[in-house]
Amino acid sequence: MSAPVRIGILFGGPSAEHDVSCASALGVARALAGGGYRIVAIGVTRAGGLRLVPDAALSGFLAGTASERAIDDRLTVIGPAVELRAGPRSGTAVVTGMDAPGAVHAELDVVFPVLHGPFGEDGVVQGVLESLGVPYVGCGILASAVGMDKVAMKRALRAEGVPITPHVSFDATTYRTTEDPEKLVLGLRRPLFVKPARMGSSIGISRVAEGDDLGAAIEEALRHDTVVVVEQGVSGRELECGVLGGTRPDASAVGEVRVSGGWFDYRQKYFGDTDPMVVPAPLPREVTERIRELSVRAFAAIGGWGLARVDFLYDEVAGELYVNELNTMPGFTAHSMYPKVWAAAGVDYREILDRLVALAFARHAERPGGGGER
Repeated sequence: MSAPVRIGILFGGPSAEHDVSCASALGVARALAGGGYRIVAIGVTRAGGLRLVPDAALSGFLAGTASERAIDDRLTVIGPAVELRAGPRSGTAVVTGMDAPGAVHAELDVVFPVLHGPFGEDGVVQGVLESLGVPYVGCGILASAVGMDKVAMKRALRAEGVPITPHVSFDATTYRTTEDPEKLVLGLRRPLFVKPARMGSSIGISRVAEGDDLGAAIEEALRHDTVVVVEQGVSGRELECGVLGGTRPDASAVGEVRVSGGWFDYRQKYFGDTDPMVVPAPLPREVTERIRELSVRAFAAIGGWGLARVDFLYDEVAGELYVNELNTMPGFTAHSMYPKVWAAAGVDYREILDRLVALAFARHAERPGGGGER
């Protein structure tokens, strides 16, 4: 009988999506526990430090006797401060104590960075893991960075002929030196969606209709980033599709988000009283297949690997589809669309994770110098 795969689950982080990451990681850890995996949970505090979740506390989380809120609240006190180092064997990493660097708490065969937003989903952590030479789940440095940056993402999609909505982007200096912010969005029709360029989970996003204060919306976006993207709103349906795989990825079923107030904001996404997601989305077959085809093309455009959720806007009247954005580490909470669209395609939560871990090892093995014994 082979030894269980030792998988380090990174969660938390200094971004505004810290709480969402805790919820996602709890779902991932519970699904992977047992069945050939040994879970090592490593929390990233809001200050950016690493804390190892002790086995006793982890058992409570995995058994369902503690929630992701408890993980977050106790992250800075439940375990020792640690750091990640390259392991003694090729393709591994070790978790060592900060107070006693020679003390190895755990050895890892693969890392699953269940981190959302800046410093987790934008290529930063991926770069650290690359430097350690350890396999890890999800997109690499470049795809993560492009997927996180809405300006770079739109450029990549446009270059590959993937349809996107009309938009403009500008930095804080440009905004501060412009007397009238309306001049920055000339040519765009309201409603507008004003967004930080590098943020997720609908944080910092404002919908600006006729009569609304554009400047206030830009100021809110600038609280989270120094670059702002303003998109022309599309009157239509919000649709989402999952991508899973490597060089020949698969696309899931298509889901629809039905929301109140005109768009899917942070409150509805994570704390709504009702489930706004309809899976599979009631669509003509040709529209569903077009969405699936565009999802794979968008994934390839950013150089994706492992997984992504591709979000669409569908103008039924005009018959037009637009890729709104890609999320390279979509939520894995009970409310999340990514597991739901794959379940509708016949791939359950656990199988998604098994495939992602296998893809992490496959990518590592294909690289020069990769594929060391586990």
